[in-house]
Amino acid sequence: MCGIVAYIGPKQASPILIKGLQRLEYRGYDSSGISLINDTGELNLYKKKGKVAELQEYIGDKDTTGTIGIGHTRWATHGVPSDINAHPHTSESKSKVIIHNGIIENYGPLKEELIKRGHTFESDTDTEVLIHLIEDVQDKTGATLVESVRIALTQAIGAYAIVIMSKENPNQLVAAKKGSPLVVGIGNGEFFLASDATPIVEYTKNVVYLEDEQIAILNRNEELKIITVGNVAITPYIHELELNLEAIEKGGYEHFMIKEIHEQPKSILDSLRGRINLEDGIVTMGGLQEYDARFNKAKRIIIVACGTSWHAGLVAEYLIEDLARIPVEVEYASEFRYRNPILSEKDIVMAISQSGETADTLAAIELAKSKGALIYGVCNVVGSSIARATHAGSYTHAGPEIGVASTKAFTAQVTVLTLIALSLAHKRGTMGETEYRTLIADLLSIPEKVEKALKTDEQIRYLAEEFKNSPNFLYLGRGYNFPVALEGALKLKEISYIHAEGYPAAEMKHGPIALIDEQMPVVVIATKKGNYEKIISNIQEVKARKGIIIAVVTEGDTEVRKMADHVIEVPETEEATSPLVTVVPLQLLSYHIAVLRGCNVDQPRNLAKSVTVE
Repeated sequence: MCGIVAYIGPKQASPILIKGLQRLEYRGYDSSGISLINDTGELNLYKKKGKVAELQEYIGDKDTTGTIGIGHTRWATHGVPSDINAHPHTSESKSKVIIHNGIIENYGPLKEELIKRGHTFESDTDTEVLIHLIEDVQDKTGATLVESVRIALTQAIGAYAIVIMSKENPNQLVAAKKGSPLVVGIGNGEFFLASDATPIVEYTKNVVYLEDEQIAILNRNEELKIITVGNVAITPYIHELELNLEAIEKGGYEHFMIKEIHEQPKSILDSLRGRINLEDGIVTMGGLQEYDARFNKAKRIIIVACGTSWHAGLVAEYLIEDLARIPVEVEYASEFRYRNPILSEKDIVMAISQSGETADTLAAIELAKSKGALIYGVCNVVGSSIARATHAGSYTHAGPEIGVASTKAFTAQVTVLTLIALSLAHKRGTMGETEYRTLIADLLSIPEKVEKALKTDEQIRYLAEEFKNSPNFLYLGRGYNFPVALEGALKLKEISYIHAEGYPAAEMKHGPIALIDEQMPVVVIATKKGNYEKIISNIQEVKARKGIIIAVVTEGDTEVRKMADHVIEVPETEEATSPLVTVVPLQLLSYHIAVLRGCNVDQPRNLAKSVTVE
């Protein structure tokens, strides 16, 4: 959601900014822009509604010289997508420019006051108000740009990651963060700024992750300086990036999404690696060990997440309650903080997020921490806000996920959550040794089974051709595979724009059955382990109403094959590990339907990869 990139150093900034914006396209956006200061001190600003390619076409042969510049991809919050509302935005004097991720909640009163002082505004954005406020502070106080930014931010309420450039000082960038991610890259006599590491990794491995209410001062040919909004100096802590450039390239695939679907055997294996001792049959999760006592005494685990991560949390509810016998509640993070939840120090709150930057999940974490709960994070990005905000946690090791529709992040999350459930069950003595070792062995076989499930790709392309014009889909599952039905429906609707709903199969007759006719494709997850006979009854109910059955079944199944219109076979697994395999054909189905419909698979309309505003 929105993307920031900035550069100051000896190189020409424009190519770095444009490439950086292209790297950030996966975050979701509706417009883009760049601003540069050339060698004569002139500030040039170019912005355009649409894709980065349209910005490049608009710029054409205009002046893009300069060794300092800022760039932005915007996902609209205040004001419709348009050239005027695109970032960067200028101050009243046009001498300062800003890019901004987040929302300034009190921009309305600030704007009214600034208008009274003679300011005029061109856009509908909250961002333009902020740069006007900064300049107003500087004009009134005579303070430096850094000090004016600091004072202005004490008056701004909301979330922000900002970078400011002024033609009055073409040797300085000023950046600040609260609630939205911002990374500083430190090169050889140069600095980079970005929303995440993807635009930076090509140039340096050394980064500093800004913390909330910190201001970074990037002066040409000087060391990085950081102060707080309260004007306290901070010593920067430099991290080394683990991200590789190859991981954020398509690698010969047509889209990032299909590449990431096919990377799942590796990402699952990487998430298992080093966490299972085969000789002793022990699952070791580093983050859990430090808080063994708290987990063993936990009265309740509350999982907070959004979107696909919420579906992974639902799988975890089945896993932890079934195996470890701890009560689990799964909450939408966006609702959790607003309903005055009952929390205490006896609770454990588990936050799941691919990016580690999800605003709603971060807000839920802060609420839970204030009530004394232990916070355990499961996320994919080292050094992310959630990783830093939690007491402990586990990384998923999925690698970068560029496609907006999450695929390998889901299976990596479920893998880690399965390990957590097994570890808790073993320590609490709630599983027999035979069952425990059987599940470990099955989990270790999952990468190979996912590889086999990926071989259904050609068959699923054929199915996609048949159903690409269907206006509606229904997805049904039971037990561990009910969350998979939800995830399958979400994947289809978010990238193909076909209306789809996921339901527990038994709930179908309590409403959704009214929708079923000879035009309705019904995807049923009907593997042999777990309520098999019941799911067969549900299939018969659909067939009695002339619905079209697409069944995901265990290899060699003959009973469902007699009833279903189409059958997709997956390798046999234990019920607890089945979501890791059954989700794969559903991902492939959504992908191929979207491609055949001509949809932008990696950047579906209106969506953002990392939702960093509430």
